[in-house]
Amino acid sequence: MTHFEPSRLLSRLPEQFFAALSLKAAQKVQEGHDIINLGQGNPDQPTPPHIIKALQEAAEQPENHKYSPFRGKASLKEAAAAFYKREYGVTLDPETEIAVLFGGKAGLVELPQCLLNPGETALVPDPGYPDYWSGVEMAGANMHLMPLLEENHYLPDYRQLDRAVLDRSKLMFLNYPNNPTGAAASKAFFEETVEFAKAHHICTVHDFAYGAIGFDGEKPVSFLQTPGAKDVGIEIYTLSKTFNMAGWRVGFAAGNPSVIEALNLFQDHMYVSVFGAVQDAAAAALLDEGESVRRLSEMYENRRNVLVQSFKEIGWELKAPKGSFFAWLPVPKGYTSQEFSDLLLEKAHVVMAPGSGFGQYGEGYLRTALLTDETRIQEAAERISKLGIFTASAN
Repeated sequence: MTHFEPSRLLSRLPEQFFAALSLKAAQKVQEGHDIINLGQGNPDQPTPPHIIKALQEAAEQPENHKYSPFRGKASLKEAAAAFYKREYGVTLDPETEIAVLFGGKAGLVELPQCLLNPGETALVPDPGYPDYWSGVEMAGANMHLMPLLEENHYLPDYRQLDRAVLDRSKLMFLNYPNNPTGAAASKAFFEETVEFAKAHHICTVHDFAYGAIGFDGEKPVSFLQTPGAKDVGIEIYTLSKTFNMAGWRVGFAAGNPSVIEALNLFQDHMYVSVFGAVQDAAAAALLDEGESVRRLSEMYENRRNVLVQSFKEIGWELKAPKGSFFAWLPVPKGYTSQEFSDLLLEKAHVVMAPGSGFGQYGEGYLRTALLTDETRIQEAAERISKLGIFTASAN
């Protein structure tokens, strides 16, 4: 059989980190082991019933059996605008300031191809979501990494960026609440970001995937709440986490009209929009007053509290995340993040993601997810305790 070589573009793409992690875990399951998987970001709760019902009813409508409008249904974009007005006090024009996406990931990978030319630079957080890298590579552009350090609360320090780098930079990714660190951004940080982006003419893309998940009574801040934010960028919102709709593949971008138009134009050539019934169900989700969302955030906060307490009791000290459904744990001395991740899988049958998979500044950490119930989180801590690596807390 003839073998056809893939394009050079495909050979340049980064390895799909989560696929490799999932394969390792699956192999252990096939061997008959009881695996506690804290390594992936796939929500474990079902989609709320009223959203499923909306999909079922919409699927019966003949108009949804045809091609959807290229740029998405007006009803979904109006619902997204209403959602932002209700939740954040942000006013958006549904037609010029919102673009429907096949999930947040699609928009994040498409944006560098919409805005960057070969040789231009994107500012990318490190550690950060690996698919930021994919879009930059597809655009033939360059990445400049912005370290997210614990001493700076996992926020980038714009003062450390060289002027020559800034002159080449045209796009910047941010993500708060943050994957993988669980850090949160303040209004003051976003105000600084708007000033920085204006001064250097850099489009800011805020990945707000975990916008519904904040802890200790603190609601995550939307970048678009910041005065002047729409002048310099957009926000990507996915329904995957807020409404447990990860498999539905629907989200939207909101903000600067020129960026929204670029996204729409790109997608005009790629797709014929999301299945109409999914758009109708997404609109129903966004228009709901949000009781199910509040309960979901409370569930994650309870799990976070159990994780922090359980791991501290076995001697693994960590800082409680402020948002998202992730925690960022320091690796014990003497191990790389990959080595310790492999050890936990082999000896404790617990999956955690090595921080090195999120960038060079992720080395020395593991990312764990709050995507299983409290009992399994406690069991994971007990299994790890039996390895004898940590000294149990006296508390």
